[in-house]
Amino acid sequence: MAYYNYIKALHLIFIITWFAGLFYIPRLFVYQIEAFHKPSPDKEILGKQLKLMAKRLWYIITWPSAILATLFAIWLLVLNPYLLEQSWMHVKLTFVVLLIFYHLKTHQFFKQLQADDVRKTSNFMRLWNEGATFILFAVIFLVILKNAFNWIFGVIGIVVLAGLLMLGFKFYKQIRSKNPDA
Repeated sequence: MAYYNYIKALHLIFIITWFAGLFYIPRLFVYQIEAFHKPSPDKEILGKQLKLMAKRLWYIITWPSAILATLFAIWLLVLNPYLLEQSWMHVKLTFVVLLIFYHLKTHQFFKQLQADDVRKTSNFMRLWNEGATFILFAVIFLVILKNAFNWIFGVIGIVVLAGLLMLGFKFYKQIRSKNPDA
């Protein structure tokens, strides 16, 4: 198992690039939605460019990273099945399922916006953008603490973080209402 750490390193690299895509794509959605409501020719020019940026990010970085991170994770579990006996790993895998759901739902939003089917507001997408952050916090605490109980303190931290993000979001929304260019 001399190559175990190489597989683990590749798994982490693709987790990082997967999350990079998941962090950035909702921001592009915010810009796409806002561009959709602009007058011509801004709407068409911005819309075309933002669609292209989203398409490249989604299909060249995010999807391949998700697939490779998952394949390397499965390989690690095959090499070290003892991990599946750990209660913290069960909780982590639950969050991984949540992450996959988040990814697939984000893909649905991606397809809608690529078809100029705007169903969500830019404010919704700003909030949606935080979903991957919460999952990342939970998984990192689980992996570092390796304890299914102690991760609860990490989740309490996530709840506090969520509260602070909501306050920041409300504050930012107030600023935007007074100055739309902010």
